[in-house]
Amino acid sequence: MSLSTLFTERSFAELPGWDDDDHLAAFAAFRRSAFHILAKPYRSGALGVDFNAFSEAYGEARTISPANRLEARAFFERYFAPATIAAEDGGPGLVTGFYEPEVEASAVRTERFSVPLLARPADLVDIDDANRPAGLDPYLAFGRETPRGPVEYFDRGEIERGALAGKGLEIAWLADKVDAFFIHVQGAARLKMADGRLGRVTYAAKSGQRFTGPGKILSEIGEIPLQEVTMQSIRAWFKAHPDRVDEILWRNRSYIFFREAAVEDVALGPIAAAKVPLTPGRSVAVDRLLHTFGTPFYIDAPSLLAFGGKPFRRLMIAQDTGSAITGPARGDLFAGSGNAAGEIAGVVRNAADFHALIPRALVSGANR
Repeated sequence: MSLSTLFTERSFAELPGWDDDDHLAAFAAFRRSAFHILAKPYRSGALGVDFNAFSEAYGEARTISPANRLEARAFFERYFAPATIAAEDGGPGLVTGFYEPEVEASAVRTERFSVPLLARPADLVDIDDANRPAGLDPYLAFGRETPRGPVEYFDRGEIERGALAGKGLEIAWLADKVDAFFIHVQGAARLKMADGRLGRVTYAAKSGQRFTGPGKILSEIGEIPLQEVTMQSIRAWFKAHPDRVDEILWRNRSYIFFREAAVEDVALGPIAAAKVPLTPGRSVAVDRLLHTFGTPFYIDAPSLLAFGGKPFRRLMIAQDTGSAITGPARGDLFAGSGNAAGEIAGVVRNAADFHALIPRALVSGANR
């Protein structure tokens, strides 16, 4: 597998702010992947960053404990060489933000808690080329099993109008439909249960239809200017127009199903696509078809000030993905859990330069 021509080799001295970053925090995230891959290796991405080339770096990461950020920086410089990854259109890359919401919930339906989070239904089946019926939308990766074979699954509107009622799929009940929707968007949530427990739900599956964001819809119908679309502005619009919530949300046909998970470390996020807990401010979601999980990315987004009030220049580890995260220079930054993290994630939409740290065996400038 050869390295894509979209990569341009750099030196660490060319990365703005590289020496000032907290490489120790990035190392802790990288080390979690180093232990996970002992159980299941990651798949190599189409851009040619071969997973097997990480083996030496992963091996050392499992055995050392850097005492400070300088030692952690030396680790990354020892095993990797930076390469800028260009966007397909030749312009800058793009970063957005995501987080783990935290909401109040109930294990049973009550007058206040009436909006369910649902588990994966038994009749939801994975669809691929082997079992895809003729005429079924080739985009659909899930379907509904019937005696005649798989068909498209119920969409958001149908489910919220009762298509799955009475099947016992409810994991928990929330008080607000908009809160539930944003949990669908984020793919996970912490639940402050009425009995005092702290629970968590994470992504299990989806109905399969294309995602259509409410911000895009509200912009297209002239309700919010595109440049002003944020999670906060969308929530404010829903609060001001409660009678139109279903109208807008049901235009996003995709519906997410969840599974229960433990909160083992309150400082970390949910276990995501790379099968390790997400690290606030250090885990990034990327296009998993193009990139290899575990790849370190130095992301330079000088206009992004939401993380700590200074230009965002950080070493991140690729540990998640998402249906909206497509392209070589596209990332979704994990901001953490709870309302404060949501305030950060909700305003992130910034141009960024992506510098992948490539295992030295894969680059010609291995002496850099």
